Amino acid sequence: MSPKIELLAPGGDAEAIKAAIIAGADAVYCGLNTFNARNRAGNITFEQLVGLIRLAHQYECQIFLTLNIVILEHEFKALTKLLNKLVNTTLDGVIVQDFGLLYILKKHYPTLDIHASTQMTTHNAGQIPFLKKFGASRVNLSREMNLREITALTKVGVEHDVLMEVFVHGSLCVAFSGLCYSTSASVGNSGNRGRCSQACREEYETTESGNNFPLNIKDNSAFFDLPALIEAGVHSFKIEGRIKGASYVHTVVDSFRKQIDGFLKTGELLEDGERLYKVFNRDFSNAFLRGDLNQSMFIDNPRDNSKVYALEKNGVEKQVAESLVLRKPGIESKDLISVVQIQKIEKDLNKEKSELQGIMLDKIKHLNIDKIPLTLSFSGKLGDVFTVTVTTQEYVSSLLTTETKSFVLQSSSPLAKSEKLSLDDNALDKRFRGLNNEEYDLQALNSDELDAGLTIPYKELTAIRNEISIVLNKNAPIHPEVTLPPLTKHQKPQTDGLKKADLSILICDEADVALAGETDADIYFKLPDAYKRDCTKYIDFLNQNPRLIPWFPPVLIGKDYDVAVNILKQVKPKLIVTNNTGIAYEANALGIKWIAGPFLNTTNSYALLGLQQEFDCAGAFISNEINFKQIRHIARPDNFKMMYSIYHPILLMTSRQCFFQQSVGCEKPRIDNGCMLSCDKSTSITNLKGDSFAIDKQKAGYPSIYNQDQFLNTEIINDLSDLFDTFMIDLTNIGAGDKTSPDKVTLIQQFEQLLSGETAPIETINSLVPDSTVVQYHNGL
Repeated sequence: MSPKIELLAPGGDAEAIKAAIIAGADAVYCGLNTFNARNRAGNITFEQLVGLIRLAHQYECQIFLTLNIVILEHEFKALTKLLNKLVNTTLDGVIVQDFGLLYILKKHYPTLDIHASTQMTTHNAGQIPFLKKFGASRVNLSREMNLREITALTKVGVEHDVLMEVFVHGSLCVAFSGLCYSTSASVGNSGNRGRCSQACREEYETTESGNNFPLNIKDNSAFFDLPALIEAGVHSFKIEGRIKGASYVHTVVDSFRKQIDGFLKTGELLEDGERLYKVFNRDFSNAFLRGDLNQSMFIDNPRDNSKVYALEKNGVEKQVAESLVLRKPGIESKDLISVVQIQKIEKDLNKEKSELQGIMLDKIKHLNIDKIPLTLSFSGKLGDVFTVTVTTQEYVSSLLTTETKSFVLQSSSPLAKSEKLSLDDNALDKRFRGLNNEEYDLQALNSDELDAGLTIPYKELTAIRNEISIVLNKNAPIHPEVTLPPLTKHQKPQTDGLKKADLSILICDEADVALAGETDADIYFKLPDAYKRDCTKYIDFLNQNPRLIPWFPPVLIGKDYDVAVNILKQVKPKLIVTNNTGIAYEANALGIKWIAGPFLNTTNSYALLGLQQEFDCAGAFISNEINFKQIRHIARPDNFKMMYSIYHPILLMTSRQCFFQQSVGCEKPRIDNGCMLSCDKSTSITNLKGDSFAIDKQKAGYPSIYNQDQFLNTEIINDLSDLFDTFMIDLTNIGAGDKTSPDKVTLIQQFEQLLSGETAPIETINSLVPDSTVVQYHNGL
């Protein structure tokens, strides 16, 4: 028996969704004009969504709606209004990133199927049951996973009845999705809000290794890895591309459809993938999937590679082809290939692209998503029952024509005389006009066969209208509107004396344990991203220093997750901070109190409430991406701590790929476990505006890029001390580059004085941290 393989296609607008359906997608994911992580896509209206769901179901295709951004406090009223409408459609699933939305969906909208977005950075075995408990039926895995890691997680998915979804084609982010803050830090254009400005595709000053686009990586394509992914147990093969056009979507989906079907039928890959090069691409790589993170993943051209590929296919060397297309100086085309030849190749390529688009347009031109015409005819005489005949004209794509359908409903009571409450046209319009909605166009209310001056009890009239709604809704029950109960904003416990909030500090250097003698503040110890197998070093270290509160990083893959869990089990600390939901799941299972770290991107009250109620979370850091206005109305759950980081390096992105190969060069051709554990380089890159960004790689840490300024927010101490229990300062020196770090003891003393109500320390702190910014607290999301 062939496994059920879902081909999941992107749909940025109505035309692209139609193209995906007709090309053979099993499901399409798309977004409305709000609440989705592709702000630059065309997106669709709610009315179009309803029509597209109907169309897709005619082709046995499902529709998933992307609600995959972090949600702000003030948005829940509009979001609930949308969910109240969605729950009464036949939508097949919603794709979610925000913990608050997960909580609301599970608690109030259990009929909506929940899919965890790639923005949730899912990559280890603890995260699967974590998301399952939050209501997710499937998980989109991080794009950085290799086949061995994917196989291990699909087995975990089977244990917990959670399906695995993997991206198999399209653009790749060089950063871990959900952990990229590249333009959020400066102008509020966050990937967590669908406004990614693609800093990774920008041109930078030429690096030492001779690259102008040092962060730009090729597109992902697992076109020839489908058998291995099927063997790994992957359920859904997802294509990226909601900002791509309909022709792109149709070509890619059709290619994958043929490849999957051919393999399932014959056991062999029959398609050569050539059509994938005819539409937008940055060349292709499957290096993440292979676990071979080498230099060939990068390409010094963020634009369409299809013309370069066409030149290569016609005998032009790749470097020369790129130079011609990008018009690089120093290349004289007349010495390499004639202008006439180039023009012919370009003309042939454009002709092929035009033909592909023509094929697509011809296939979708008959697909109809218009509202269904609806007519109601009323009839009855004195003493007879009241009769309503409902008629629709539904388009059947397979027949290329409309089909008339009708049904009849009758009252249980006979019509009686009534002068004041008679069923005249106004009364009928008032009762039945609501059937004119996003799916049905109520074209006529015909009462010619209904005698005047008659009525039935209005409760029966309402019952008939409701029964019509149920039948029109494919006999699914109509779900009543949900009104979210008001949140209680619990006060924080009173602090001693004039102290506005407690101070906590984050360290990562074992020598900084000596700072414990300088302060009563909570001290978090940042554990590394990577470990040697069976590492026990940190178990001994934390047992010897019980005052330290373990701080777990956002990304823990494979054996690194296993070691981190072992640390948790062996040390059994009273409290931890974790930026990884897998560790949160394990801590909860072990009865260890845990705090949600700042990289879990909590931005609203319902996220806090959900984490507390589902996993007994003891507190959370509020995201540094949001501003004063977006923070101040967040409601603290009862017996729950609220934290905020007021001083730290600003992480722009973290990657599994090496940033040094493209910047300063590296003698190693690929990044491996040895690199993770031993490399501790740092450098910088500068964009064409003159802004420099520190590239930092700590031993046992992932390569990361940081903003040139530190985040320093002393304003919030006066603004929102009534909301927060603890303000944290980061003393790890990570991301500082070659800047001189301020004296840590002095910094601690100045911040403690500031939290005790003194104002003089502000000037001293600003002098200790001259290169700082608070723009995120002003701009927000």
